[in-house]
Amino acid sequence: MNQYVIGTDYGTLSARTVLVEVSSGNTVAEAVFPYPHAVMDEALPCGKKLPPHYALQHPSDYTEALRVTIPQVLAAGKVRPDQVVGMGVDFTACTLIPLDQKGDPLCFSPEYESNPHAYVKLWKHHAAQREADEINALAAKRGEPWLNRYGRKISCEWALPKILQVLREDPALYENTARFSEAADWLSLVLTGEETHSAAFAGYKALWSDKDGYPSNDFFAALDPRLSGIVGTKLSENVLGMGQLAGTLSVEGAALTGLTEGTAVAVPAIDAHAAMPALNLTGSGDLMVIVGTSACHLVNGDSEVTVEGTCGYVKDGVIPGIYTYEAGQAGVGDIFDWFVKSGLPAAYYEEAAARKMNLHALLREKAQGLLPGQSGLLALDWLSGNRSTLVDSDLTGMILGMNLQTKPEEIYRAWIESTAYGLRIIVDQYERSGVPVKSICAAGGIALKDPMMMQIYADVLHRSIHIAGTTQAAALGSAIYAAVAAGVYDDVPSAAKALSASCVKTYEPNAEKGVVYDALYREYATLYDYFGRENSVMKTLGALRKSASEN
Repeated sequence: MNQYVIGTDYGTLSARTVLVEVSSGNTVAEAVFPYPHAVMDEALPCGKKLPPHYALQHPSDYTEALRVTIPQVLAAGKVRPDQVVGMGVDFTACTLIPLDQKGDPLCFSPEYESNPHAYVKLWKHHAAQREADEINALAAKRGEPWLNRYGRKISCEWALPKILQVLREDPALYENTARFSEAADWLSLVLTGEETHSAAFAGYKALWSDKDGYPSNDFFAALDPRLSGIVGTKLSENVLGMGQLAGTLSVEGAALTGLTEGTAVAVPAIDAHAAMPALNLTGSGDLMVIVGTSACHLVNGDSEVTVEGTCGYVKDGVIPGIYTYEAGQAGVGDIFDWFVKSGLPAAYYEEAAARKMNLHALLREKAQGLLPGQSGLLALDWLSGNRSTLVDSDLTGMILGMNLQTKPEEIYRAWIESTAYGLRIIVDQYERSGVPVKSICAAGGIALKDPMMMQIYADVLHRSIHIAGTTQAAALGSAIYAAVAAGVYDDVPSAAKALSASCVKTYEPNAEKGVVYDALYREYATLYDYFGRENSVMKTLGALRKSASEN
């Protein structure tokens, strides 16, 4: 009897499930489930308006995704439930849910359905920047050793700033929260009836390490006395590493998924991180770039070093026994989508309709003939703030050099180029800090579908860019973790070698274009430091916007 594993990747707007044959590594079926509630950044389902920088989701979308997609892939692959030996999930991070004593999200209760803090705070919920600043200042003042693991600065996207925001703005809800759980860990609880805390989420987003655990209770109490005792109560201490068994499907989990009770469930992974085993990137110096609505940049290393301004490192957080360093860009595909929706004249919509083309494809066609520097434009890719290396969600986007002759395709290309410069900042920071980058592999839908963008990345970085041959790298990685948890393979590297996707294309750098990009990159770096470190105009504008919206 052929055996299979299932991986479900929870992204920002949809969940994607793959069914993988464990003997061959073939993906035999895929299914996608768009979230009915999408991202709630303007209002709750009840109509209540949300403040600026909120990004919430409804957890019912997550369980419904399993209810729909798993039967779909079984039917499409003509596979029986008893042939599936394991399943795994991965998730955006930090995506935080407040739970009651029964393990249910607070927003499920009629008492809290109009309370924003009762819902899921998505990774790109940026309304806790003030709390992140306070945490960073206190940790630096106290000389907290854990701060070095995270490049000496943590992000407002992480667990503690979001928890502190709830405590400060709604202390009653904080007190009624039995557990603050990552969405992935909550799903694991739903599926197995057993609560665990994935080392990936605990380490990268909740300040935990395998050697020291969480920060001391003294630190939490100094931050706010009401946080005293949070570890072991509102934060789970039951941390398990990647490839381990979180539990097996309970009766309820089997009913939800259509799988067999007792099926192995792997410890959940962070979405982008799960792609590393899917691309067989298990060695030191391998850098993976996941390009989607945002971008994640992970590189494996043999030892611990501080890489200032990045998201930090965790041992065993991706590949057991390896230190994997993370950095990221908060906006990539989101920027391009925003521009297409907000910045095009009617003529471009008409041309795209007449030619039966996607607007992105039309703009790429018009932009690909431009030479580096031809538009005279330079942009800062901070429309969703800066995750690395400035770690500041209050920063905003900027474009320089426009005139009355500037065309939409020139602006579109400038935004693409700006994300390449942002990536180069990160790669340079890794290498200056002692984490060598020996190879780069890109994955995600944009990497496969946009050759112009990938060539620009190669030219800007002066490096070969290898493209993974799967659009579902994260889901495949979750399936690989499931195969290890189910005992089909002994460890993650051996499972990755057997089941990973192959490279389908390599973009080589153009040296002549790279010279021009070097000049543009130097100017980008100047703007990066000026607006990111020296000038407060972006923060002033943001404060004025917030003040106006509250009046």
